Amino acid sequence: MTEENKKTPTGDRIAKVLARAGVASRREAEKIIEAGRVRVNGVVITSPALNVTPRDRIVVDNKPLAEPEAPRIWLYHKPAGLVTTERDEKGRKTVFDAMPAEMPRVMSVGRLDIASEGLLLLTNDGELKRTMELPATGWLRRYRVRINGSLSEAKLDELRNGITVDGVQYAPVEVKFDRQQGANAWLTMGLREGKNREIRRLMEAMGVVVNRLLRISYGPFQLGTLKPGAVEEVKQRIVRDQMGLRETPKPTMVKRNTKGKRPPPKRGTNASAKPKPTGSTGKTSRR
Repeated sequence: MTEENKKTPTGDRIAKVLARAGVASRREAEKIIEAGRVRVNGVVITSPALNVTPRDRIVVDNKPLAEPEAPRIWLYHKPAGLVTTERDEKGRKTVFDAMPAEMPRVMSVGRLDIASEGLLLLTNDGELKRTMELPATGWLRRYRVRINGSLSEAKLDELRNGITVDGVQYAPVEVKFDRQQGANAWLTMGLREGKNREIRRLMEAMGVVVNRLLRISYGPFQLGTLKPGAVEEVKQRIVRDQMGLRETPKPTMVKRNTKGKRPPPKRGTNASAKPKPTGSTGKTSRR
């Protein structure tokens, strides 16, 4: 096979297109494809190894794929007691059950466990979700942590240098002792990796137990004064600025080329009159 025949297929991977349209995250979209729920040009596909273009007709669960909307982000103050999943096998209430009726279909950016509370980002765009979750994005997630007991600066230094727990290496974290409050102490912690239940496991390794965990920021987005259970959409300008997205250009009027043509006459003038001969005074000359 020649190099000319080894061309990269045009278009984007089908899972990426589904994620961009808000069907699901890219990983979940791959599961939907493997389950045989997607048809492309009338043919059921079961492998995500397919590139599609805007010319292809895509159907998911017998419904045509909608045109992708502009990427949107919402801030949600998750209260304790809700699970961050679309459907819970134990029948527990999810964060999506608590969404306002007017909310479109959204996905969570990362997770907070059932006992944790605070800032949870939501988006309608699976690709945006993936970008915000990647450790390579380098976003700091900051938490207020209440522990039963106390920790010395020496113990905090261990966390700042990174530790290994049950064979799992945890990267250095930012941690600051805020105050002692009776039998409890408050810490502020910042993570960039966000492994499953990372803060709780780190605290257990230090010999203390977390009894309250509140996320206060995720990258540039802040919880601020948002009340528990409240949802607030981030302004589109901020979404574009923070995520490096380009605004869809508006159509502009194309001016006609008037080079070499006289401008149209102005109203209320005799500009439309024929020009006088050079040197003429407007009177008939005698010879």
